[in-house]
Amino acid sequence: MVPNLVTALTGPINELEQRMLESVPAIERWFRLEWMEHTPTFYCAVDLRNAGYRLTPVDTDLFPEGFNHLTPQMLPLAVQAAMAAIEKICPEAKNLLLVPSRHCESASYLEHLQRLVQIFTHAGLNVRLGSADPGLAAPQVLKAPDGGELVVEPLLRQRTRLGLKDFDPCTILLNDDLRAGVPRALQNLYEQYLLPPLHAGWATRRKSRHFRSYEEVAKKFSKLMGMDPWLINPMVAHCGEVDAGSEQGLECVRAHCETMLAKQRRKFKEYAIAERPFVVVKADVGGLGAGVLTVRDVRELDGERLQRALARPQGLEPGVSEVIIQEGVPTCERIEDATAEPVVCTIDRYVVGGYYRVHDGRGSDESLQSPQARYVPLAFAEGHLLPARAKTGASAPNRFYMYGVIGRLAMLAAAYELEATDPDAEDYA
Repeated sequence: MVPNLVTALTGPINELEQRMLESVPAIERWFRLEWMEHTPTFYCAVDLRNAGYRLTPVDTDLFPEGFNHLTPQMLPLAVQAAMAAIEKICPEAKNLLLVPSRHCESASYLEHLQRLVQIFTHAGLNVRLGSADPGLAAPQVLKAPDGGELVVEPLLRQRTRLGLKDFDPCTILLNDDLRAGVPRALQNLYEQYLLPPLHAGWATRRKSRHFRSYEEVAKKFSKLMGMDPWLINPMVAHCGEVDAGSEQGLECVRAHCETMLAKQRRKFKEYAIAERPFVVVKADVGGLGAGVLTVRDVRELDGERLQRALARPQGLEPGVSEVIIQEGVPTCERIEDATAEPVVCTIDRYVVGGYYRVHDGRGSDESLQSPQARYVPLAFAEGHLLPARAKTGASAPNRFYMYGVIGRLAMLAAAYELEATDPDAEDYA
């Protein structure tokens, strides 16, 4: 399935696309060398924004959902990537314990779990689901939309090992982003592989730290390509201790917004971009339900608007928040007159597909994450075709190769980030 995109194959991002297509050998070698030094995150999903004149990531989820939106043609690649990941971690593995989100009632999320079970079963593993929900005392049968069933069992902790009744796994795969904290059952596991690591969860992770790592990666990659890092890197600033219900920290937010808008105006003038710049203000802690506030004029920013935008995600206590101010990157892509943005999914160091997040009621400068969003498989249906240098701006494989490159840069930044924040590392600070 190749979605009918208004701009994806004809948009004005041809110069950046052409530069990447002419540099494929250098790009792939650069990635190989980076992966010799750094360990990729087990899996992730990267939200991208194609503004036409630039292409950047705007969010990187280390506990991804949405694998159910991948086109079926890409499943063999996902299975191969899962095999490669497991072989590196635990070659003798036969059992995989998948720990889903404690909020797993939605039909879409159950389909996502089914897809993960399918991928890892075909990778040669026995897969069972175990919940960290303390209220679950017996196996629970969940009905999937296609009529199938998923059985979620209570976790069983025995000394330093975690499993289920009559099920002892080598590897534990978390699909719970830990935004409500780290359950006791997951702590101090020394005999099993826990993926992603606990410090990847939102109990400790911060978006500001991720984007500092991404800036480092983007500068290295841009030096290789001989281009301005701004074309692939959104500017980000950080404010701590912001209380949206009072003036505490609001001056910091306003100052960073004003500074970033000024920087954007200079960049727009440099590249002759006839658009009005904007920034987005959002919580530094991620997780479902986190709000995003679009600001075009600092005078529009007040405590009430910020308070509504920063309503805490479910499972987190209200109160003082850490906030990031991110350079606004509009999306120029549309599907059937609806605003769209691509999401790239990875396992290990491989892009295994993606999808478009589509929203009929939101504009190009707004967040598309919403219960009203719909999803269209990304046109990796043509993934068996290799990118062709001669078809810049008119080839689906070309466009999606470029998406994959930016997605892998964000994945590499996540590897940098987790290394820098590893509490067991000697130089952790």
